[in-house]
Amino acid sequence: MLLLIGALTIGLILALLALGVFISFRIFEFPDITADGSITLGAAIAAVLLVKHVNPVVATGLAAAAGAAAGSLTGVIHTRFHINRLLSGILMMTALYSINLRVMGKSNVPLLSEQTLASDAERAGIAVLRTASVNLFRWDVSTRDLSALVCALLVVTAVALVLYAFFRTDLGTAMQAAGDNQQMIRALGVNVENMIVLGLALSNGLVALAGALLAQYQGFADVQMGIGMVVWGLASIIIGESLVRTRQIGFLIVGAVMGSVLFRLLVAIALRGGLNPNDLKLITAAFVFAALVLPQLLARTTARSRRARDRRQDAAAEMA
Repeated sequence: MLLLIGALTIGLILALLALGVFISFRIFEFPDITADGSITLGAAIAAVLLVKHVNPVVATGLAAAAGAAAGSLTGVIHTRFHINRLLSGILMMTALYSINLRVMGKSNVPLLSEQTLASDAERAGIAVLRTASVNLFRWDVSTRDLSALVCALLVVTAVALVLYAFFRTDLGTAMQAAGDNQQMIRALGVNVENMIVLGLALSNGLVALAGALLAQYQGFADVQMGIGMVVWGLASIIIGESLVRTRQIGFLIVGAVMGSVLFRLLVAIALRGGLNPNDLKLITAAFVFAALVLPQLLARTTARSRRARDRRQDAAAEMA
């Protein structure tokens, strides 16, 4: 049960990462590698502020704002200096590695003795339940783990609702249109470059928010924690899209959250089954590759079968 609750909590936190990657990859088709640095930036800023006894809510908000600033810089590099999209993200991600080290002052910042959102959630849970552990389906679960899960669920639900409401506004609709058809949206007088910068700022703000929450839940921020997170977000999106099977923005947002949680559960099951943690990134990359290639192979196989069936029907008609 502890493994399940932990997997659900981390899956929900990383759902914010998946939502950020969804904005950059799916709405703008922008391969934004900045996310690998933004998630660490959010964790680093939150950790440093918490060590200085800043309010956890304020520290988390400032971390998200820093991620948004990093994303907007990636957008400016691409739109104003006409640097390739992929290269723009790589440049920003590379710069963020040194920036994160500068922010933290060392490679790892522990938070075990600091006031965090996780510790605040634990105190609130104990105040409500009046016990340090609860019996859940005949399993003893600590109030801290249960409170962290509820807190993560509430935050992700709130962010998903706000994001859905935003994409139904005129600005959100213009942002989606800028990703779908730039020529059309330019003809309507919308500045596509500004939409890209705003979209990347929103994307990396969510990614940095995920990093800040993840650091507070795990109890530390590490300069290496962002490696491969873009692939994680992409895997979550692919799983979510296969679950919802629609292009409606509301279902896609829900699908990204579901995909992140399900993917984390699969990872937890694999680790519990004996998977070497050193192979985790390799397995994740292989899964994403398979998820991207298999639909194409299935489509080709279906098309060939349809053509063969049509030829047989034509031959039968001619013989008749």
